[in-house]
Amino acid sequence: MPDSERFIEVRERPRRWAWWQIVLAAGTLLVFLAGGSAAGVLWYFSQDLPPLDPLQNYQPSLVTRVYSDDRQIIGQFFIERRLLTPLQEIPKPLIQAVIAVEDTRFFEHPGLDVVGILRAAWTNLRRGGRVEGASTITQQLARSLFLSPERTFERKLKELILAYKMELVLTKEQILEMYLNQIYFGQGAYGVAAAAQTYFGKELPKLTLAEAAFLAGMPKSPSAYSPFKAPERAKKRQEHVLARMEEAGFITPEEREQAAAEPLAFRRPGAEQIAPYFIEHVRQLLVAKYGEAMVYKGGLEVFTTLNVEMQKAAEAAVRNGLRDLDKRQGWRGPLRSVDPAALTANPPAASQMWKEGDIMEGVVTKVGKDHVWVHLGTGVGRLSFDDMAWAKRRLKGRDPTKDFVWVHNPKQLVKPGDVIEVAVKKVDRDFVHLRLEQTPIVEGGLVAIDPKTGAIRAMVGGFDFNRSEYNRAVMAHRQPGSAFKPIIYATALSQGMSPATLVLDAPVVYEQEDEEKIWKPENYERRFFGMISLREALIHSRNLATVRLLEKVGVRNVIEFARSVGIVSPLTPDLSLALGSSSVSLVELVSAYGVFVNQGMRVEPYAIASVKDNAGRTLEETVPEPRQAIPKETAYLITNMMEDVVQRGTGQLAKSIGRPVAGKTGTTNDYTDAWFIGATPNLAAGTWVGFDDRRPLGETESGAHAALPIWINFMKEALKQLPVVPFTIPDDVVFVKVDPSTGLLTSDQGEQGTVELFAKGTEPTQVAPQRLDPTEFYKLDQIPEGQPGTEEGGGPEKAN
Repeated sequence: MPDSERFIEVRERPRRWAWWQIVLAAGTLLVFLAGGSAAGVLWYFSQDLPPLDPLQNYQPSLVTRVYSDDRQIIGQFFIERRLLTPLQEIPKPLIQAVIAVEDTRFFEHPGLDVVGILRAAWTNLRRGGRVEGASTITQQLARSLFLSPERTFERKLKELILAYKMELVLTKEQILEMYLNQIYFGQGAYGVAAAAQTYFGKELPKLTLAEAAFLAGMPKSPSAYSPFKAPERAKKRQEHVLARMEEAGFITPEEREQAAAEPLAFRRPGAEQIAPYFIEHVRQLLVAKYGEAMVYKGGLEVFTTLNVEMQKAAEAAVRNGLRDLDKRQGWRGPLRSVDPAALTANPPAASQMWKEGDIMEGVVTKVGKDHVWVHLGTGVGRLSFDDMAWAKRRLKGRDPTKDFVWVHNPKQLVKPGDVIEVAVKKVDRDFVHLRLEQTPIVEGGLVAIDPKTGAIRAMVGGFDFNRSEYNRAVMAHRQPGSAFKPIIYATALSQGMSPATLVLDAPVVYEQEDEEKIWKPENYERRFFGMISLREALIHSRNLATVRLLEKVGVRNVIEFARSVGIVSPLTPDLSLALGSSSVSLVELVSAYGVFVNQGMRVEPYAIASVKDNAGRTLEETVPEPRQAIPKETAYLITNMMEDVVQRGTGQLAKSIGRPVAGKTGTTNDYTDAWFIGATPNLAAGTWVGFDDRRPLGETESGAHAALPIWINFMKEALKQLPVVPFTIPDDVVFVKVDPSTGLLTSDQGEQGTVELFAKGTEPTQVAPQRLDPTEFYKLDQIPEGQPGTEEGGGPEKAN
C-alpha cells in the first residue's frame, strides 16, 4: 500500500491514541512545521541572489604587469593587485596550508560543513570565546564574490545558499582556484600570486614552506596579522597554520619545527620603485590606446625597452649630479629647529641600523671643536667640519649668482636643536660618521636610446617622482642652446659644404625695423676669431660664426632638416635659431643625435616593445622601421666634427669614457639651462639640468660643468654591457690634406696642412696660393633682417 494511502487510512480511525502516539505525532508536526518554515525562509532569501552562470567564465580584476627588456617586473597597474594563477601552478604546500587553516574538510562537505560548525562551537565554548570560525572556503568565496562584508543573519543565510549552489555548478578544484586568486591578503594584494610578490618579492614556485604558511594565515585578518604592524602576532599565526598542517597530516613534526624556525625576510611596503617616470610614461601610452578599464583591470602583459642596469645607473647619476650641483649653489640652512632636551635617549651604537650612503634627518645635539654630534633616533652620528665645508657658501636668496654670503667659521653654521639632512659616510662600532647633505631643488633629466632600434633604454624625468611627477625628459621643452648647433652645421654639410669650409666669426649687428631695436650676438668668450672652419666653429661653439652660417644655409632649410632628424617641436623661423632659442624636449634632441651616429638612419623612439592580453594574445608589437633621413656622408661628417668637440672642445671631460664619443654641450643665456647630448655608435644619451621656474643655475654652471658630469657617470656604467665599436666611415667619405687657413689643397711646396674629411665630390680641387686673403674665399649671401637671439648658450638676449 502506498504511503499516502496508509496516511489516509490512519486518519479515518477513531481518535483514541496512546500517550506515546500523541508525543510522536506532536514531534512529527513540529518537524514538519519547522521544515516548512525553514524551506520558506530559504525560498524567501534566495529570491534576490545573483545568478551563478558567470562563474563558469570567472574573470576577476587583474593586474597589468610591466616588464623590462629582460622580463623583470618593473611596474604594475591595478585597482586590486591580483595576478590570476591556475591551480596547477600554485605550490602544493601553499594549497595545503590554506586548506589546513581555513577548511580541513573542504573536499568532503557540500559547501556547508556541519561537522566543522559543531567542532568550532565546542572549541569556542570550551575556551570561553570565539576562537574558531566555521565558514568553509566555498562560503568565503561566495561572500567575497557576491556579498557585502556586513555581519547579519540575513547575509549569513544568503552566504550558505550561495555556497551550496556554487558546489552544484562548480568542481572543488574550480572553487579552490577561484578562492586562491580572489581572497584578500592585505597591502593591496588579492590572490596568492600578488601576495607572494607583495610580502616576499617572489614568484609562487619559489616560496618556502614557512612563507607559504605565513601567507595562508593572512586572509583571516590581514591587518591584525600584518608583519609590519604586529610582527609577534603574525608569527604566532604562522605557527598556528603549521600546527594545523601537521594535524592534517600534510607535514611532519620535523618539517613544522624547521619551518617555524626559519627567519622570514619581508619586502618592506612602499619599496623604492625603479624607473617611476618611465613607467608613468608607459601608463599614459597604454591608457591613451586601450582605456583605463583595460589597463587597470585587464591583466595586460606589457614588455618594454627599459634596461634595468642602465636605468639604475641613470638614476644614480642624476641623483648624485643634482646633489653636487645643489651644494655648489650654497647651503640653505637647517630644515627646522626642535628642543634638544626633548630628544629621547638612545644607544650610542647604530651600526646595525645604517649603511653607507643612507640619507636621513638628524638633530644637532652638540657643536664641538672640529665636529658636530647628531642625534639619529637610533644612534649617534659624528659630523666633522670637513664634511660640511661646502656649506660655508650660505645661500640667502633665490639667485645663486648673487644671493649668498660666506660663513668662515663652521661653528656658525649649526647650533643644538637644528634639524639637518645627513648621509652616512662610514659606520664604526661606536657611532656613525656623517656628511652634511641637502635635498636639491634643482631638477634634471636623462634619456638613453639605442640609435639603431630607437629603443628607450633609460629615462629619468626629475630628482624625485614623489615630489614631482612632471617628466622633464619627455614633457618639458627648454631652450637647448648650443646643443642645437650640430643640426645647423649638418644642414650646411648636406648642402655641399665641408668641415673645412670657412665662415667669418666677427661682430655683427641686426636692426629690427618694427621694434626699432638692435640685436648684437656675442661669443661666449666676448671675443671674435675671424675666418675659421666649420669644424673649429663647432668645436669651440662660436656664436657669431654660427649665426652667419645660418644666414648662408637658410633658416627654412635648417627647420626642414631638423624635422627630418626627429625634431617635432615648433622652431622659430629667425636667426636666433642659430643659438638654440627654440625650445625642444630632451628625448627628441637625443633621438636626433641618434640619427647622426646611425649613418643617417632615423628610427622612431619607443618604450613599449609588445603588449599581450591576459590570455597571451599579442595586441601590439613594435618593429623598428629605419629610414634614411639624411645622407650617411652628412651623418658621418657631423659625427666626426662632434668627436672633435669631445677631443678638443667644450666636451673634453667626456674623453674619460675611453670610447669613440660624439657630443655637444649647451648652455643658455643667464645659465638657466645646461645640456650635454652625446653618443657612441650603440647608445645615444642626453642630460638636461635646470630649475622649473627658469631661475639661473649660477654663473659657472655651463653644460660642461652641470650636465656633462651626469652624462659621464651614466655612460661609464651603461656602456659596460655594450661592446666598444668605432663609428662606421662611409665609402664616399674621402680624406684630403688641406690648408686650414683657406680650406684649399695644400701646395706642392711641402708646407704644413691638415687632413680633413669630405663627402666625395665636395673636396677642393684648387691649390692654396702661398699668400692669400682668406676673406676672398668667403662671401655671405645678402643678410636678412635680424631677430632677437641668444648667446653661446641660447636663451633670448635682451635687445639694446
